[in-house]
Amino acid sequence: MQQQIYFINEPPINYQLKHKTILRNWIINTIVAEKRQLVQLNYIFCNDVFLLALNQKHLNHDYYTDILTFDNADTKKEIEGDIFISLDRVRDNAKTLKISFKQELHRVIIHGVLHLCDYKDKSLVQQQKMRAKEDWCLAELAYNFSVSIKKAASNL
Repeated sequence: MQQQIYFINEPPINYQLKHKTILRNWIINTIVAEKRQLVQLNYIFCNDVFLLALNQKHLNHDYYTDILTFDNADTKKEIEGDIFISLDRVRDNAKTLKISFKQELHRVIIHGVLHLCDYKDKSLVQQQKMRAKEDWCLAELAYNFSVSIKKAASNL
């Protein structure tokens, strides 16, 4: 089965995600480390209005959120889903946390995958485990970026 990760914009969003190959490899490596098999992931970048409507319709929640993850897998071992990310929320959260938009976006991207790998974040203990795993994954991504930069520099 072919492994697929798609990055899609929900109009009016027209976001150009950079380093897609590095990000795809990072996501796949995270899934493999969790002993899962990737079937397909769709990352849908949207705005607050769109994600609020989904949150109201599917979860009966009447508030903004940065991410909604829908698990479409047939088995626990498979990873297949739709991950909706509000770029408005990511931008606001990055400002609040005093980090870059890119850092917060990467955290939210892997957060959705971790939900599909059965990580939860309802209780404080679950939130702490989720955050620790996110931090580990983000450190892996930073390493992957540094290796890619070194490879590119050696080809000059």
